[in-house]
Amino acid sequence: MSKGATSYLNCLRNIGIIAHIDAGKTTLTERILFYTDKIYRMGEVHEGTATMDFMPEEQERGITIASACTSCEWKDGVINIIDTPGHVDFTIEVERSLRVLDGAVGVFCAVGGVEPQSETVWRQSEKFSVPKIALINKMDRLGADFVSVLDSMRERLNASPLLLVAPLGEGDEFSGLADVLTLERLDFDQASEGREYTRTPLVDEELAFAEEWREKVFETVADFDDDIMELYLAGEDIPLAQLKESIRKATLNLTVTPVFCGSALKNAGVQCVLDGVFDYLPNPLNVPAPKALRHDTGVTEELVVSPVSPLGALAFKVYMDDGRKMVLARVYSGTLRTGDAVFNSTQGKKEKPARIYRLHASHREQVDEARAGEIVALAGMKFAKTGDSLATEDSPYLLENITGYRPVISRALEPANSEEADKLDEVLQKLLLEDPTLQYEQSPETGQRVISGMGELHLEVIVDRLRREYHVNPRVGNPQVVYQETISGTGSAFEEFDRELGEKRHYGFASLEVSPRERDAGNVVRFAFDTTDWPDAWVDAVEQGVKDGLQCGVIKGYPVQDVEVAVTEIKRNECSSEPGYRMAAGMALKAALQSASPELLEPIMDVEISVPDENVGDAISLLGAKGAKVENLFDRAGLKMVQALAPMCSLFGFSTDLRSATQGRAGLVIQFLRFDTLS
Repeated sequence: MSKGATSYLNCLRNIGIIAHIDAGKTTLTERILFYTDKIYRMGEVHEGTATMDFMPEEQERGITIASACTSCEWKDGVINIIDTPGHVDFTIEVERSLRVLDGAVGVFCAVGGVEPQSETVWRQSEKFSVPKIALINKMDRLGADFVSVLDSMRERLNASPLLLVAPLGEGDEFSGLADVLTLERLDFDQASEGREYTRTPLVDEELAFAEEWREKVFETVADFDDDIMELYLAGEDIPLAQLKESIRKATLNLTVTPVFCGSALKNAGVQCVLDGVFDYLPNPLNVPAPKALRHDTGVTEELVVSPVSPLGALAFKVYMDDGRKMVLARVYSGTLRTGDAVFNSTQGKKEKPARIYRLHASHREQVDEARAGEIVALAGMKFAKTGDSLATEDSPYLLENITGYRPVISRALEPANSEEADKLDEVLQKLLLEDPTLQYEQSPETGQRVISGMGELHLEVIVDRLRREYHVNPRVGNPQVVYQETISGTGSAFEEFDRELGEKRHYGFASLEVSPRERDAGNVVRFAFDTTDWPDAWVDAVEQGVKDGLQCGVIKGYPVQDVEVAVTEIKRNECSSEPGYRMAAGMALKAALQSASPELLEPIMDVEISVPDENVGDAISLLGAKGAKVENLFDRAGLKMVQALAPMCSLFGFSTDLRSATQGRAGLVIQFLRFDTLS
């Protein structure tokens, strides 16, 4: 691998900005773009002018919905940034972004600390072993307490925060920042909107304050770096470059999390975070190379992160731009060029990217190629969907797919007329391409169209987009809960299918047994006899008939989960056929499920309420009225935290009821936990 071929990788960072809603991550991104000369005027979330929140729904609601991607340059390096949503309804956006990132910046509010969604996103990043640095933002806010945030990072995230930039004062007394490693004071010039800043030696009380935190850095680093320990115990000076390199190694190993403080809104501390991205977060060569299955040989190989290797890329998001399909892709190995043939190894199809773009939120810059390590948008890809692997036909690599989420809520849509019905179907198909958490089906009996998603806000945004972007204005039904079915007992049945279809007689016979599995264990279909003497097509038809039957249960027709199906016998005669076995298996499954004590599973939601002491009783009473089970009650940051489990069906309008019961003083986060019975 030549130095020239990979030198750009050393200066490249692919990062995400992750946090709880309203922690200030989009505001931070605006400052990053401003200080890297990507924009020349900073937008504000509260004014609806944030660059990265370019969807009208985002500008109106003041939240991030879709992951926006942008590239910028800082000093001698390039940063690809994905600004991810903080609302739980859009968790899949966070997860599929983390899947393709090398590092992340976690943003925490200096007042709120580690809030529920920031905890969720942090744990998602741990799942993908993403190294992180953190920013404690909003140090100028009344009630800011950075020490409390550090403590909550240890307690709630099991993290090892390492404070590198400390605040000088908090709340109204916030006056600047202290670089703990260099013992310098940082002052940001507000006349230049923070672009200009000065470094001066710390003195007096501020120096003593920074030295105390610097000592903690030395103690922490000495625990895992023997060379630093020897210098520290000998009382010798520790070279700054050596100290930073040691912190970098520990960050990449997920041993520590470097922490910076500041106020993005007041333009203080953003440049420190940018320096931290290059000092401590990995380039594409520092992270474990992804493993991919060779579609042709069935052998798993480790991709070589180099522009001269065979192509290996992952389509991690699909979206529509002015009616054109765009595919966001992370190139892990090789080089992707405009017009080159690409093999979609997930679908086994060939296609060609007509154009390749580097993205800046809603704007884009056309380029001729994308090399290993880069994140780009591709136009002209006919077949690619979220999670598809892109490779070459000679080396058809298949990367790990992106797991979807099961929807928990649905709404019926009714078009005004037949012309709008056709357009509605067309638009919904486009939205399905973009959003793998959205499901859409049309009842063959009633013709009713039903969309299902991750929460009320998720479906509200979909309906908003139908009306605003596509000028389709269907009548929308009330939210309905999406259920699942399972069994609590065992059952067995056999069915024979012997019928004439299309002037041809078809025969099939299947006998099977069903039994329950542990919750969330999934379904299993197995054959309890030797199938080697049977044609593969007939065996496959039986299996497919069972799988089809599991999509529609026997109580209300919801999908069936956590069931083991054992096919115990099949029979043949001169009219045996694939349709016959498929039909017989489906019929036998329905009969077996009926005899196995079927039951309905509803979405159980994890509810967390933060509320002042005097309103705890009101919150708990309201939860009780909604059929919720209170699981935990504890203190955090001067508030009572109430954790409960509740069925989704009882939570419609709950946020409004909670605001009324607590005079608007309660915070609320509701997340899907599992399909189950609440008992």
